[in-house]
Amino acid sequence: MTASNAMNQLTSFTVPQSRADITEDEIEAVAQTLRSGWLTSGPAVRKFEKAFSDYLGGKAHTTATNSATLGLTTALKALGIGPGDEVITTTNTFTATALAIYHLGATPVLVDIDHTLCIDPNRIEAAITSRTRAIIPVHLGGLACDMDAIHDIASRKGLLVIEDAAHALPTSSRGEMVGAGRSAATVFSFYATKSITTGEGGMITCPDPALAERMKRLRLHGINSDAFNRLNGNSWLYDVTEDGFKANMTDISASLGLVQLAKLEKMWQRREKVAERYYEGLKGLPLTMPAKPLPNDRHAWHLFMVQLQPEARIHRNEFISLMAGLGVQCSVHYVPLHRHTLWKKVLDFDVREFPVAEKAFSRSVSLPIFSSMTDSEVNTVIEATRSLLQ
Repeated sequence: MTASNAMNQLTSFTVPQSRADITEDEIEAVAQTLRSGWLTSGPAVRKFEKAFSDYLGGKAHTTATNSATLGLTTALKALGIGPGDEVITTTNTFTATALAIYHLGATPVLVDIDHTLCIDPNRIEAAITSRTRAIIPVHLGGLACDMDAIHDIASRKGLLVIEDAAHALPTSSRGEMVGAGRSAATVFSFYATKSITTGEGGMITCPDPALAERMKRLRLHGINSDAFNRLNGNSWLYDVTEDGFKANMTDISASLGLVQLAKLEKMWQRREKVAERYYEGLKGLPLTMPAKPLPNDRHAWHLFMVQLQPEARIHRNEFISLMAGLGVQCSVHYVPLHRHTLWKKVLDFDVREFPVAEKAFSRSVSLPIFSSMTDSEVNTVIEATRSLLQ
């Protein structure tokens, strides 16, 4: 049984929302790591970090982590974010973005989105206070935020920019790869559904080598020398220099990531092809299609988010249920943070502050999109959608 056939048995849907693009090459790479005898952070992690930097152009300094969530937390701590600070981010994101801020004792400040479903720069400026230290834009679905506007605000107000690029590999903005640019730090995710996967995992990139070194210490309890360095240097001595986390990536995960990274361009091209098929195949339906990237820029196409227009005469929830009945698994990205019990309890906001996010949430549907998607599966999604909305 091939890897892809095995994964097909994990879902009852004809077309799942997502499916990891795993082949025998990834399986063999992981097996070689298991045979090597070194399973935790070691040579494969270092090789993966170097390969990731090379992919972005070779200038970014990289720190591999066991999740994007702890990647964000590590980056924020390394940049000095803590109690009493405010960090502005969007309500239209996964809870991990805000949790990374909250777990450091800082306060997430949620703002609305614009028509792209990404953070509205105008709302950012209006939310800045004397306690604001940083902005976390989220490249939702793989579409770049308006980074020129965001960096302009940050520069004028003396704020840090930390990009949540969980969806944004390989996204570009104004001709520059996300993760290779001006921001203090950028954090990618390699969760099972992402453009490339390590099962669980993340990568922090930054332009400052000293910051990268600090993040490498913070990801492993604040220790100044990890086990691989100690064993290969014939020295058992280490020092705990600050209070860090348990956030290091394993060589098992990195070996998977190395194979995936080598296939990234091919996998992205397939995602883009699926998106093009959707734009063509869903023409004329009462749907608002996803915003496209600026000319010469890249959309990662991690998600393909449509919105049902009022004339669809079918509610979003009913549409998802009926699509499931036709064998197509759809989802919603995301339930805005201001709707969740936790954030209602700990943050001070008025739901009327988020009219665009509220409207989009009530209509949004994420159609399946993944690099191992076959032409037949794409046709199934288009035909099912047309049968319900035409």
